[in-house]
This record gives sequence, structure tokens and C-alpha cells, in this order.
Amino acid sequence: MAQEAPSHPTACLALADGSLFYGKGFGATGQRVAELCFNTAMTGYQEIMTDPSYAGQIVTFTFPHIGNTGINLEDDEAGEPGAEGMVVKWDPTAPSNWRATENLGAWLAARGRIAIGGVDSRRLTRAIRQQGSPHVALAHDPSGNFDVDELVAAARGFAGLEGMDLAKEVTCAQSYRWDEMRWAWPDGYARQDAAKHKVVAVDFGAKRNILRCLASAGCDVTVLPATATAEDILAHKPDGVFLSNGPGDPAATGAYAVPMIREILEQKDLPVFGICLGHQMLALALGGKTVKMNHGHHGANHPVKDQQTGKVEITSMNHGFAVDAQSLPEGVVETHISLFDGSNCGIAMKDRPVYSVQHHPEASPGPQDSFYLFEKFAAYMAKR
Repeated sequence: MAQEAPSHPTACLALADGSLFYGKGFGATGQRVAELCFNTAMTGYQEIMTDPSYAGQIVTFTFPHIGNTGINLEDDEAGEPGAEGMVVKWDPTAPSNWRATENLGAWLAARGRIAIGGVDSRRLTRAIRQQGSPHVALAHDPSGNFDVDELVAAARGFAGLEGMDLAKEVTCAQSYRWDEMRWAWPDGYARQDAAKHKVVAVDFGAKRNILRCLASAGCDVTVLPATATAEDILAHKPDGVFLSNGPGDPAATGAYAVPMIREILEQKDLPVFGICLGHQMLALALGGKTVKMNHGHHGANHPVKDQQTGKVEITSMNHGFAVDAQSLPEGVVETHISLFDGSNCGIAMKDRPVYSVQHHPEASPGPQDSFYLFEKFAAYMAKR
């Protein structure tokens, strides 16, 4: 399935099955090996690239015009990109946006991330859907010299995300306070100076906009590393505990996170809220199981049904593992499902202020249909 090479290719994407895609490289030079996924969002490439949940992955963007709004440092979701690289249809044009401070190629180069343009992204996306997320090697060399046999071998040698604990690689090194709220016109990011609820957020790879949403919901947020113990968390005397998003295999991260969560759950009236990996961690702690998906859910247009109200929310998603709804024990209910494939998107404990969702209610990028989940967390803490 090799794509015909352009006259002077400067980048090559090699799949483990031997498929080759050539194009024009931009960003950093060198080589990256990772799992390949595709994202269907039409906007927010910067937020996607800096989402820590993409650690160990290269992102194929199905929307062809990537890079045309440039880069604005206010939109970073973490200090460094989580994704290893990106694949796009058209070469990025000069940015055309009043907020832009830098172009995409220079931003990627400064952060050591490789990109390839000119790829038939529809063809590549079909391959991912049919075969599952492949292991790939992406190389950028301005001279156009590629050892394709070595690239294919490197792709085949990638261990994959199953069994990989990546949360430890993207979590914060030490605890910190967060008071920045959601961006609002015309002042940008305001500070939370009248918080009503004290929240400890466990950082498995937290996006900044999640922390902003917590602050906007009236929370005084203290962020702790992924390896924090229940004793560490409870020492802050929180009104609620938040479990963040993050990358890798939930079962691997669960080796140390699940015992912590189970101990937290012994505090019978303490509200607990999880998103994405935090959702999967909570499910494991409650006795459920997680499974690797064929190609996962990545985009900003995913319909999710609230089983309790019948309401359908359009959501932002980014996950390659899912909770097995059939494994949920007595006392845990499925609250949300994907209308794309029926997979689990939310759980809650009966008669306890403990719940989580697979999708991203903080959006960034994506619709804001699910922001009420942060307000629900605040309401639980207020009731307590």
C-alpha cells in the first residue's frame, strides 16, 4: 500500500505492515516511533498536540487544513506536546489569525516534534479503521535520504501501548496550586479568588483546561503527582478528589493508582470525579475491567447519550482504551454511552457522590455540552 513518492520527499511514514507514505517534512528533523491514531476535529490542533493523553502516539488529522491559524501559547494544554508527531493532508500555510504568535512548523521544531504534510490522510485513516491503530516510524530528513527497511523494522519493534504506564512520564514532578479560570472575552484568563471548595486533583496527565474548569466551578485546586498516596491526598483535607485524564494502559497505571483510589473511596461521603484515564482508573478500583479498542475515539464531534436523562451531548474524546460495561459490579451503574459504537462513556456509584466520564467535558477543543459535570461536582461538595 505504498504511496507514490513525490519528486523530492523530505519525510516518510512507515507502517509496521510495510506500507510507506511520503511527503514534505516540517517541524523537527529526526525519527519518532509510536502508535498512529486519527483525530476528526476541525479545529484545535494545538490543544490536541499538547494533550498529555497523546503520549506515545502520532496523530493523523482528517481535516486537511491544519496550521492555518498558527500557534498561540495561551492554547497549550501542557508545557510540552504530548503527541510524538503529526500527519496532515496539506502543507501548513502562513498563519491567518489575530491571536497567532508563531507558525506551526517553528513551534514543532522548537519542541522536537516531527510532522509530515502531503499525505493522503483519508487513505491512511481507512487503514487505521480497518487494521486498528498501527505501529509506525516517522522520519524527517531535508536531504530525503530514508532507509525504509530500517524504518519498517523500527515500527515493528515498537512495544505498543498495552501494558505501558505513561502517566509517570507526563505527571507533574511536585504538587502545585491552580487558580486560573476558563478563557473569557475580553480579559482572557481570570483568577479564582473566591473558591468555595477545596479539591485535590491527581495528575495522570491533566489538561490545563480541566483545571481551569474546576477553578471556574468554584474550586481551590491542589494538583498532586500520579503516584500520590491516599494519605498524601487526605492530608490536604479536600472537599472532593478529582482523577485526571492521561495516556497509556489504565491497567498498568492502575498498579499503583487503584489501591490509592480504593482507600479514598473508604471516605463514604467524599465526592470523587474522574475524566478519561481517571474514569478508567475509577472503574478498575470499583472492580471493573478495561479493554484496548481497535482504533479508539479521537475527535470533537462524538455523540454521547446520558442514560439517565436521555439527553445527547456532542463531546470531545481522546482514548484508545475503554471500560468494559459488562464487567461493572453491583452498585455501579452505566451513566453514558457512545452513540457511535455503544461503548461505555460514564459510570456512577449508586447512592454515593462518585462518578466519572470517558469524554472530555472541558472540551478544548470541542463543544461545551458537558460542562455541567463540573457544576455537578461542585454541587456534591456543597451538599457535603
